[in-house]
Amino acid sequence: MHFYELLAVLCYFAILLLIGILSYRRHLSAADFILGSRSLNYWLTAMAAHASDMSSWLFMGYPAVIFTLGMNQSWSAIGLILFMFLNWQLIAPKIRVATEQYNSMTFSSFFESRLADTSGVIRVFTAIMSLIFYTIYISSGLVGLGLLMELLFNVNYSVGIVIGVLIVVPYVFTGGYLTLAWIDLFQGLFLMLMIIFVPLYLLTNVGGWDGILASLEVKKLTTSLLPSTGDGRSFLNIVFMIAGWGLGYFGQPHIVTKFMGIRNVQEISKSKWIGMSWMVLSLTAATLVGLVGVAFFQNGLADSQQVFIEMVRQTFPPFLIGFILCAVLAATINAMSSQVLVLSSSLTEDFYKRIFHKDASSRELLFVSRLSVIVVAAIAFAIAFYKISTIYSLVLYAWSGLGSSFGPLLLLSLYSKKINKYGAWSGILSGGLIAGIWPLFNNLLHLNVPSLVPGFFISFFLILLVSRLTRRNNFYRTDHAKE
Repeated sequence: MHFYELLAVLCYFAILLLIGILSYRRHLSAADFILGSRSLNYWLTAMAAHASDMSSWLFMGYPAVIFTLGMNQSWSAIGLILFMFLNWQLIAPKIRVATEQYNSMTFSSFFESRLADTSGVIRVFTAIMSLIFYTIYISSGLVGLGLLMELLFNVNYSVGIVIGVLIVVPYVFTGGYLTLAWIDLFQGLFLMLMIIFVPLYLLTNVGGWDGILASLEVKKLTTSLLPSTGDGRSFLNIVFMIAGWGLGYFGQPHIVTKFMGIRNVQEISKSKWIGMSWMVLSLTAATLVGLVGVAFFQNGLADSQQVFIEMVRQTFPPFLIGFILCAVLAATINAMSSQVLVLSSSLTEDFYKRIFHKDASSRELLFVSRLSVIVVAAIAFAIAFYKISTIYSLVLYAWSGLGSSFGPLLLLSLYSKKINKYGAWSGILSGGLIAGIWPLFNNLLHLNVPSLVPGFFISFFLILLVSRLTRRNNFYRTDHAKE
């Protein structure tokens, strides 16, 4: 690695470390560490919700499928934009009010309070699904960091993963929710600028839009959002691309918990428009990265996941290479740190406090939260070490599992008074199980149905069905905010 590239990376991480140090003293309790004492302004909330969403998938996973398959793959991005808007509309205001009423800091504690489940089963099921799918999600980020470190520092992939862990753990460990929000703000704006700048800068080098279309046609890739044939199956595939990603937004704890931390629920509308503007710009630019890459690499790439990285490395001087590629680090770290924090919070609140020490002090819970960060990172490292799949596939698998496990239950908890804890138990388990094993059915039966679609709707249906069949046991809290 060139000295100036290393200098740029070190300067960048010095800024992150400074942010972590400045915010460290503000985390004096578990409530501060997990939810920032609900003190975020609308700018922080917007950027925390969106920047923590876009992992290395934004720079590596998503541009890779555009680069490989063509423009029609951007329907997945359109689905994300549509459903994230619905997330702001349908979930954000209600979850902020409801979780404060129930004094809930995690998904599971909200579900438990909302459905009067004193057995602890909801907490255990929620924590299990979170542990399974978040470790896979976090491992996808480590895979991205390992590949990036391999290219930047010319180190072994395994060493790159270790470096990734050493980057993420310290400032999650020292900062917590509020620190991550400030880092999300800084890194979110930075990565948006970089992912817009690079493809626009290179657009003229590849002959503009005409050059891209010509390259797509030469490589026989789709040049239109609409299917080349008007048959129903083609349009069904578009629906699957939209729903197969978009539905997941309703059940992502690391995103939804950002809504819970805003200081004033009346400011959610401002956060929504700031966040959605950021998202549209970033995903449009990421799509352009893949398209420019098709024209830029006429002979293809050995690893399509490196299309953004290789374009930068072959275009800019050393210091700018290091500086720009910090945006990939920013996207990956944002998502990983939020996921680690949510999972460690679940282990603290749902396992340690609920099962082992109900009267634990705030200081003790804070210690357990930080210890959980280390444990979670270690498990994710073990998964990433074997590099079992692409970043895109790992993220989609984890995204589908979380969305199917929690999305239907969250929607029904906020909008229905006809569900109970038995329905919740069946919904969490069925959603996670279906999403987890569905890829096997796709392979065996040669289907192309995203895991999230059957997982989400089966979970939704079973929550309502089981709740109806056990209606006499349908005790729910009546102090929930009235519609």
